[in-house]
Amino acid sequence: MRVPVSTYRLQIRESFDLVAAAGVVEYATSLGADWIYLSPLLQAETGSDHGYDVVDHSRIDPLRGGTAGLARLARAAADAGRGVLVDIVPNHMGVATPAQNSWWWDLLRHGEGSRYAEAFDVDWSFGGGRLRIPVLGDAPDELDRLVLVGDELHYYDNRYPIAPGTAADGATAATIHARQHYELVNWRRADAELNYRRFFAVNSLAGLRAEIPWVFDESHAEIVRWVREGLVDGLRVDHPDGLADPSRYLDRLREATGGAYVLVEKILEGDEQLPTSWSVAGTTGYDALAEFDRVLVDPAGRETLDALEARLHGVPPVWADLVHDNKRVIADGILRSEVLRLARLVEEPSDDTADALAELLACFPVYRSYLPLGAHELHESARLAVSHRPELGREIGRLLPALLDPRHPIAVRFQQTSGMVMAKGVEDTAYYRFSRLTSLNEVGADPDEFAIDATEFHRRQQHRLAAFPASMTTLSTHDTKRGEDVRARLDVLAEIPAEWEQTLDVLRAAAPLDDPPFENLFWQAVVGAWPISPERLGAYAEKAAREAGTSTTWTAPNAAFETALRRLVTATHDDDDLRGLIAAFVGRVRQAGWSNSLAAKLLQLTAPGVPDVYQGSELWELSLVDPDNRRAVDFDVRRDFLARVDSGWLPPVDETGAAKLLVTTRALRLRRDRPGLFTRYAPVAAFGAAAHHVVAFDRGGAVTVATRLPVGLESAGGWRDTRIVLAERPYVNVLTGERFPGGVLPVSDLLGRYPVALLAHEGTRS
Repeated sequence: MRVPVSTYRLQIRESFDLVAAAGVVEYATSLGADWIYLSPLLQAETGSDHGYDVVDHSRIDPLRGGTAGLARLARAAADAGRGVLVDIVPNHMGVATPAQNSWWWDLLRHGEGSRYAEAFDVDWSFGGGRLRIPVLGDAPDELDRLVLVGDELHYYDNRYPIAPGTAADGATAATIHARQHYELVNWRRADAELNYRRFFAVNSLAGLRAEIPWVFDESHAEIVRWVREGLVDGLRVDHPDGLADPSRYLDRLREATGGAYVLVEKILEGDEQLPTSWSVAGTTGYDALAEFDRVLVDPAGRETLDALEARLHGVPPVWADLVHDNKRVIADGILRSEVLRLARLVEEPSDDTADALAELLACFPVYRSYLPLGAHELHESARLAVSHRPELGREIGRLLPALLDPRHPIAVRFQQTSGMVMAKGVEDTAYYRFSRLTSLNEVGADPDEFAIDATEFHRRQQHRLAAFPASMTTLSTHDTKRGEDVRARLDVLAEIPAEWEQTLDVLRAAAPLDDPPFENLFWQAVVGAWPISPERLGAYAEKAAREAGTSTTWTAPNAAFETALRRLVTATHDDDDLRGLIAAFVGRVRQAGWSNSLAAKLLQLTAPGVPDVYQGSELWELSLVDPDNRRAVDFDVRRDFLARVDSGWLPPVDETGAAKLLVTTRALRLRRDRPGLFTRYAPVAAFGAAAHHVVAFDRGGAVTVATRLPVGLESAGGWRDTRIVLAERPYVNVLTGERFPGGVLPVSDLLGRYPVALLAHEGTRS
């Protein structure tokens, strides 16, 4: 199996297709990346900018460059000695436009008699033999707006097929609809009455049963062709937790691809470990992201920020309770249909069955189990559920044997459902309600873990090297809530929590919204991403407010609140006094934020694992949640900076971000060109007055030295007598070209120009 040394992620879309990506291969190679990492390529819904709504597994999306585009990119990569990693989506298909998806179209046309009835996860009996499609508006006469056009029913821009033999002479659109294999229903009915499995709560993404052999074969034939023909070297599997049996799926994928390099987009909670029985090299790196963030957070700031959060909420919020309560709201709300489907699988369900299942889902401590692995987590969920709801104890006890049986249908579906509830309740709700330090509210991370010290950081890196050395690491992705440099800047708030509290009070008083926790989250976004246009900030603010659901929601927008929010966004740009307040505080934290950014980047690029660089993040990555983090990248600027760096330029640490590109290219090149320097992981101890401001490690000849908690370092008088001890051999700082003799080295000498250093011993070439 070929394993990448590093990857460079590109978002492929109509405006940046495979041909355009082929033109970036030379740049990514010069930067130092080993493989090119691509977002999904199969044909997606027209207009899709992300590609996760696949409608045709048999071909590459023509708007993304088609077959010829992949061939061109693969040839460019091979000529440069690079590999190609591609994101694939086995769990679901896009069904927003039925006519674009031949499988779904056939299902609607023929119902249970369709060949594809087995491919989609539909509970036909619950729908009375009909598939419920939640698209109708709220008017009582919505069905009267159906129009018969040839052999199709049209509802505004939506088109649906007519089953053979239903369009008798004189039949109306409404009577034909009544005879159909599908039922168009009000969109609000999806919460409790939907009868097909979705991706989370997205009605337009229908769950696919990849566990069925022919479904796997037909949905993966094109993907397997890429690997077997040498166009693609590895695969990234999207959302494996939605699959009925991830382990078996991954075994089949390994067999089909001849053991290609495979990663899974798996969210690990706390000390949870990826199952070692899976045929994968590791995760896509969210677990690592949390470690790089938290070693740069000052634990001393927690008490003040906790008190501020309690003041804003009116009571001290408990993260575990917030998670439970939001998961329960999701289980009782937008995912109620999934809970009720579970209940229908119970023999002789009682009045308490759905309630008990919802409570078990709300209490489940991780995304899902993989029975028989994870049985203890189900027991823990049951214990917590009974402690929350003692009156459900009898019903929970009755349900447990079936839920623990890997062969029982309810156990399979419960495992597929628990991740949905976790994702919607935590990532898409609780993260927007808990505002203490929002840099910690990141995908795959636990906001309740405030900070880790260097010792714990080292332990976790040693564990990754021992357990999954080829697992990916990352700082930014197409799904992160905040770009890596937004988080790095916000980490500084933990060093000056009282200053942030005072500033927040002034900002809130200048432009109140009457939603204190959300105002904290909003103003942190402003500070973290500044300078930011009103258009970008407005899109983020609306999404964040609706996700939080405290003052407005997606399904019932609060016009008054959203109007006030738009005015606030505009004021950040147009109100001179307010803009001055923002700029003053950003000026206070910006330099320390840059220090954190360079530290996080170097730590990630040199630590164990396969580091990914998200497109463009070799310069400052000040994006907010999607779609903001999927914006076009200016590669011309990056090429220019890279050429200047290669000509000997040592850029200052300033708003251009060129210093970050220097760190990125030097680290990537060293890792790719001298792999012998990255064979182990040993912590490097620091001594002296500022020792706790250093995080350093030796990878086997390459030594990383990075600054942590820069505000405290400066206020205490700098590095003073702080030093590290290395082997008595010559080293070169590959960032600056400075040479050092080894032995006892003053940190002030190593970090005189930049807050980070990457030393490589100048012995035997590797």
